[in-house]
Amino acid sequence: MMIIMGEIHFQNPKYYTNRELSWILFNHRVLNEARDKSIPLFERLKFLSITASNLDEFFMIRVASLRDMVNEKYQKQDISGLTPAEQLERLNKVIHEMVELQYSTYNRCLVPQLHQNGLRMIARHEDLTEEEADFVDKYFEENVYPVLTPMALDSSRPFPLIRNKTLNIAALVRKKNSKEELEFATVQVPGVLSRIVQLPTEGRGQKVILLEEIIERNMQKLFLSNDIVCSYPFRIMRNADLTIAEDEAADLLKEIEKQVKKRQRGEAIRLEVEAGCDKRLLKILKEELRIEEENIYAIDGPLDLTVLMKLYGLEGFPHLKAPKFTPQQVPELPPGCVIFDEIKKGDILLHHPYQTFEPVVDFIRQAAKDPEVLAIKQTLYRVSGNSPIIAALAQAADNGKQVTVLVELKARFDEENNIVWAKMLEKAGCHVIYGLLGLKTHSKITLVVRREEDGIRRYVHLGTGNYNDATAKLYTDIGLLTCSEAIGEDATAVFNMLSGYSEPLVWNKLTLAPLWLKDKFLYLIEREKKYAQSGRPARIIAKMNSLCDKDVIAALYEASAAGVRIDLIVRGICCLKTGLKGVSENITVRSIVGNFLEHSRIFYFENDEHYEIYCSSADWMPRNLERRVEILFPVDRPELKEKLLHILQCQLRDNVKASVLQSDGTYEKEDRRGKHTFQSQEVFCKEAIAEAKAAAGEEAAQTRVFIPETHHEQ
Repeated sequence: MMIIMGEIHFQNPKYYTNRELSWILFNHRVLNEARDKSIPLFERLKFLSITASNLDEFFMIRVASLRDMVNEKYQKQDISGLTPAEQLERLNKVIHEMVELQYSTYNRCLVPQLHQNGLRMIARHEDLTEEEADFVDKYFEENVYPVLTPMALDSSRPFPLIRNKTLNIAALVRKKNSKEELEFATVQVPGVLSRIVQLPTEGRGQKVILLEEIIERNMQKLFLSNDIVCSYPFRIMRNADLTIAEDEAADLLKEIEKQVKKRQRGEAIRLEVEAGCDKRLLKILKEELRIEEENIYAIDGPLDLTVLMKLYGLEGFPHLKAPKFTPQQVPELPPGCVIFDEIKKGDILLHHPYQTFEPVVDFIRQAAKDPEVLAIKQTLYRVSGNSPIIAALAQAADNGKQVTVLVELKARFDEENNIVWAKMLEKAGCHVIYGLLGLKTHSKITLVVRREEDGIRRYVHLGTGNYNDATAKLYTDIGLLTCSEAIGEDATAVFNMLSGYSEPLVWNKLTLAPLWLKDKFLYLIEREKKYAQSGRPARIIAKMNSLCDKDVIAALYEASAAGVRIDLIVRGICCLKTGLKGVSENITVRSIVGNFLEHSRIFYFENDEHYEIYCSSADWMPRNLERRVEILFPVDRPELKEKLLHILQCQLRDNVKASVLQSDGTYEKEDRRGKHTFQSQEVFCKEAIAEAKAAAGEEAAQTRVFIPETHHEQ
């Protein structure tokens, strides 16, 4: 329903930015970090690698989805009034521009600086010295040749399957001493071998060459009865957006296993080839892969820049890397403590990765071993490859406890991993649920039921991030440990709903999507609007990953027009526009792209100097609010509310890593001239160290500023 105030229609498409174009702006902000000369050189390599990884996923899911809509002649307009065909047309232009900027950054900014700092990238095998060429040829014979499978195309051999995201080398060959027509041949660059090969050097410095250059130099050895006319690397991206008919699937696990395998055979939606590729060779690729001209990218440099993450791993360049930050001890949870005893003293707030994720792991481990624990229930969306939480849950079941785990099989790109864990947990004796029909369970909740002297007590962990000990060192997230009776009752109701479709009549503290959460947010925004209309102070601060729900944005516009001051911290997609007269003049939007991935969702609503603060697993997106199981939880303990408010205030002060959305739709860094620099992630690192030292009884002296590891995926 269109919201109208006066003559303003707050859902008018002209007030909204297209979701996909907004994502491109986000990836540009990540790319800007790779271009920032104030950042250590190897950290810039990592940022550039991340932009490439992000773009791959964007093609496989978002571009693929738009292509499907166009193929189905779907004409419905998006939030900004664009049809799928119009979106693809605009995306095509800006993505080509982005790729050009990626490789300009690599070739003009990073490679020369690597050379100056003692690391030389041999771009072409023709540039090898005679000694280096001998080494490369021997390396090929001993390490590479046995792994390769050359494939030719002729009347008896059809065009081979080119797997999604793999790097390949295509060639035109002709039989020796023959004038027969050219034939197509290809070989896959094996992913099981290191793509970066170090060359022998004397003295200081290092030289490296990419594996595809070594293979290309030795292509003749793969096709001994042919002459190699030309050869060029290429790479394709396929549609990886799975279509799962859940209501028709007899066994969801088997259906997802089957669909995941189809990713390697999905429609080709992007072709990357080395710039200057022979036109005859390119024509064969184009026709066999059935790919349009606008989806072909001529690359001036190495294909697939995610290889730069491997380059970062080279030893010998510590001066070009930022020192790693070690997550700190949580002051309320000293080493060796009984975690349940500490939680009984009061709710505990966790701020990852500044504080260690170990308390969350210990929460499950101690519950698994504690003879008084009767049951453990947990939702799992994405977990690490060697998850200690999975091991603890399996041990708990082995110890005779009731263990119920909801494993979300539909977590994109984690399907295979989650299938493995689900089977393992079932084998260990856990009761495993595979999510809800038609919904993804994205909520992060653990319930431990414990028998104590005064009766049964329920302990709960709620979080904004996944139960993944690896990403918890890289993503900023909030966790809450509590034994609140009200939240414990709600947690029980959550799991009863997930396992038995039993909805409670009333919720005490928690609010869930897809049934109640969107209405809760709209109610809170409306409440602040009414305070402002009555002349009383009202303010909203909201931190999230993405903002693209039209109803929520329209409600924010209406509140802004009524006088509510609204500050949004949105890392990625933002479909809201700022600076619109009578619509969004009271709204600011900033995006923080730092060394940690900003992932926490925190929502602050203030009126008459009273404020409420919530954390959630959900962004303000239709998929989170309408098509997923999500949880919003309040933080009530005053000192914990102050901590969360402090986090928001620091991020609003950030003038180093924050980019501010302008009225023309662009993002710009703040002008810092004459101002003290303030970098929120650095501040949180220092505070965590100081708090841990104080808790340990050490002097909380001036602490060195650490810059954490870079990780900034989509």
